[in-house]
Amino acid sequence: MLVGLDVGTTGVKAIAVAPDGRVVGVAERGYPLSTPRAGWSEQDPEDWWRAAEAALAALGPLEIAGIGLSGQMHGLVALDAHDRVLRPAILWNDQRTGAECAEIEELIGLERLIELTGNRALAGFTAPKLLWLRRHEPDVYARIARVLLPKDFVRLRLTGEWAMDVADASGTLLLDVAGRRWSDEVLAALEMPREWLPPLLESPEVSGRTAGGIPVAAGAGDCAAAALGVGIDRAGPLSIVLGTSGVVFAALPAYVAEPQARVHAFCHAVPGAWHAMGVMLSAAGSLQWFRDRLAPDVGFAELLAEATPWGPGAEGLLFQPYLAGERTPHADPSARGAFVGLELRHDRGALVRSVLEGVSFGLRDSLELLRGLGVTAESARVSGGGARGGLWLSILASVLGLPLETTAAEEGSAYGAALLGGVAGGVYADVHEAVERCVRVAATIEPDAAWSSAYEDVYARYRALYPALEPLEER
Repeated sequence: MLVGLDVGTTGVKAIAVAPDGRVVGVAERGYPLSTPRAGWSEQDPEDWWRAAEAALAALGPLEIAGIGLSGQMHGLVALDAHDRVLRPAILWNDQRTGAECAEIEELIGLERLIELTGNRALAGFTAPKLLWLRRHEPDVYARIARVLLPKDFVRLRLTGEWAMDVADASGTLLLDVAGRRWSDEVLAALEMPREWLPPLLESPEVSGRTAGGIPVAAGAGDCAAAALGVGIDRAGPLSIVLGTSGVVFAALPAYVAEPQARVHAFCHAVPGAWHAMGVMLSAAGSLQWFRDRLAPDVGFAELLAEATPWGPGAEGLLFQPYLAGERTPHADPSARGAFVGLELRHDRGALVRSVLEGVSFGLRDSLELLRGLGVTAESARVSGGGARGGLWLSILASVLGLPLETTAAEEGSAYGAALLGGVAGGVYADVHEAVERCVRVAATIEPDAAWSSAYEDVYARYRALYPALEPLEER
C-alpha cells in the first residue's frame, strides 16, 4: 500500500492507494487559519503535525511500502537550533510583504532575478517573508537556524530528517530553477545564510524513513503533486486545479521562463523536468467566501442549481476574483474583488454564476500567457474541490475552449504524493511508470460552442475591469 499526505491550507489529507491506483482509504483532519491583521495569513506548524498524525492513524493499520508528501507552497517555517518553531508560519496567501518584494527586485534587478529564479518577487513567496522578519521581528530573525516549507516541517517530525525537494523549493525565490540548486547569488544579495536551507532532492527520492522504517519520498508542492496525480508527467494536457487557489499548469519539454514572469517557471516533480504555471489566489476560495459570508446555511449544490438558469454573462454581471490580491497575470497584492453590473433583476443565482465565470476568466488569463510560451495543449485535466461542480466545469471548458477531463481518483495533491511514495518504496521504477499504471480518465466535459462564442465578449469586458488594460500578449 502507498500513502500520500497533503498538508493543505485548511487541513491534512491522508490517502491509501493500492499499487494499481485504487484509492482504498481517505482521512482528513482540519486546523484553523489565523488572520491577525488585514492581508495576513498564518498557521501554527504544530497543528499540521498533530493533524498529520491523526490522519495517518485514521487510515488504520496498513502494510505501507512508501509515503509521499505534498503541501501548500511558500509558507515560511522558521526554526531555532533545537528545531523549535519560532513563530506562526506565514502562508502562501499572505500579502504583507509588498515593500520587501520591491526591495528584492531593486537589489537584484528584475531582469536578473527572473534569469536566476524564473520568477519575480511575489508577496506569497518565501524570501520576501524572511526580509519582512528581518525588518519587523529582528529578535525572531536572529534566532533562525533552519527554514522549511510546510510539508517539510511534517517530514522533520515524521522522519527526523531536514530536506526539501526542488519542485517546492522553486517557490522560495531562493532557487536557481534552471540549475535545480540554491542560488548563491540571490542569497548573497539578500544577505541570507546558506546554512539555513536544507539539502535538495528530486521529488521521488527517499528523504528519510519513519520510526518503523517506511521510506518517505521527498515529495512536491501541491501544484506539482496535483499535476502528477492527474497524469501530467510530460508535455501534453494541462493540469487545472480548482482549489482554494486556481492553477493552470503545463509540463515543459525544456526550461523556459516568461520574460515578465507573469507565470511561474518551476521544477517539476519529475526528475530533470520543469513546468510553467499561472496561479490565481482565489478560485474555489471565491465560491467558498460567497457561501460562508452570504449564504452560510446553503449547500454548494443548491447554489449551483440557482445559478443554472442564468446564461453566459448573467445579463451583464461580472465578478472580479481578487479577494486576496492576485498573482497571475497582475502580480498585485493590492488588487481587490468586485461585483460589477448589478441590476434589480439579479438574484443570488446570478451572483453565483458570475463568481463561477469570474474565476474561469482568471484561469483563462493564465492559459493565454502559457500559450505565449508555446504551450499548445488540446485538453486539460481538472482536479480540486471546484471540479465536483458540473455547471462550473461546463463554464470553464467553454471559457477556455478546451475539453476538460476528470480522473478516476479525485484526491489531487495527496494522490500525486502517494505515487511519489510508490517510487520511493520501489513499487514503481519511476514517475512515468506510476502515472501509466495508476491514472485513468473518468469523464470528459466538452465546451459548449454557443457559450464559448458568448464568452469571448464577456471575457473582453472582464479584462477591462482591471486598470492595466493592455492585452496580455502585448504587456
